[in-house]
Amino acid sequence: MQTQMSEEKEKDLMSMYRETRPREFFGEKSNTNHLAWSSLVVLLALAFWLVVALAAAENQRYALETKVCQDRVFPAEIDTSCLKQVKSRDHWWQHVGHALVRMGA
Repeated sequence: MQTQMSEEKEKDLMSMYRETRPREFFGEKSNTNHLAWSSLVVLLALAFWLVVALAAAENQRYALETKVCQDRVFPAEIDTSCLKQVKSRDHWWQHVGHALVRMGA
């Protein structure tokens, strides 16, 4: 009888403790879908890198097409140092737009 009573008191005490305990501690449970957010960040970084690479490639392609980086001493050759730093259009988005529109041509 005594043990049964002490068990009931213990259950009552523990239920009171559970009710006063906060529902969740900071960092204990997260409602954020970390896999989805991580995938989004990786995909955005990949898209940014692809846009930068596309702009650089279109910049060099257009410079070669307009013969901006033709070597002055040997006209049949290409000045590679010029090709690395040439700005054939005013803005990067012009390169990206032109490359995306003329992709199939």
